[in-house]
Amino acid sequence: MPRAKNGAVEIEYETFGDQNPETVILINGLGSQMTRWPVAFCEKLVARGYRAIRFDNRDVGLSSWLDGQKYSIQDMAADVIAVLDAAGVKKAHVAGVSMGGMITQIVAIEHPERVLSITSIMSATGAPGTMDSTPEAAAVLNVPPPDPKADFEVFVAHGMKNARTIGSPAYPWDEAALRERVISEYRRAFNPAGVGRQMSAIRADGDRTARLAKLNVPAVVLHGADDPLLKPYGGEMTAKAIPGAELRIVPGMGHDLPPGLYDIVIDAIVAAATRAKAAA
Repeated sequence: MPRAKNGAVEIEYETFGDQNPETVILINGLGSQMTRWPVAFCEKLVARGYRAIRFDNRDVGLSSWLDGQKYSIQDMAADVIAVLDAAGVKKAHVAGVSMGGMITQIVAIEHPERVLSITSIMSATGAPGTMDSTPEAAAVLNVPPPDPKADFEVFVAHGMKNARTIGSPAYPWDEAALRERVISEYRRAFNPAGVGRQMSAIRADGDRTARLAKLNVPAVVLHGADDPLLKPYGGEMTAKAIPGAELRIVPGMGHDLPPGLYDIVIDAIVAAATRAKAAA
């Protein structure tokens, strides 16, 4: 699989579709690997007429792990640009979930010449109150996972419970598929220390509201009405901050991307892309 370079950092990425259509680059959330944008999801985007790119953020998956190093959301946004450069893409539609939505916002703020549209999904501006969680959902981020080498079944059960805690009540996962996801992600890469460094980068960026207010880019903000990790207020304030942004609140959607939500998320990305074409 190809790798992009941003200085000493290497970013693992994968493309779907040929190089002719417009490109959508997909950015993951905190601690999650590019496989959270499943092949079936990417193929659906290709079927809608787009080239899709997914990648592992730094400190997760098969990209560089940065033990003992600090970095910023701006650095992670520069990783996105490095992937676009490596893939030969001058401008792209940028879509991200959760932390990926925050990186999406920074890409638009700092690299507007590379952005056709943005879709900020289950994310926030970083303003006070926009990143509040229920206590149960907060524990998903704050309670370390059990040692998989001590008892792998306990580790798998913990991962499945976390997924259900922040998941979408109207779009539940198949239990077997959820179990396979937890196991396959562990086998591909397991770097819990990287989650802490990514979290530090999020917190250090602070409130993006004033920066978002200066954007001039077609934007769709998608958020779950039942998101316990980043409550709908985060999406509402994001849409309010970005001039002309469209807000889509989805009943029964939590903080995940189960198969039942693929088309809803893709519709939002395509809506942003369509707005960009109309404005061109």
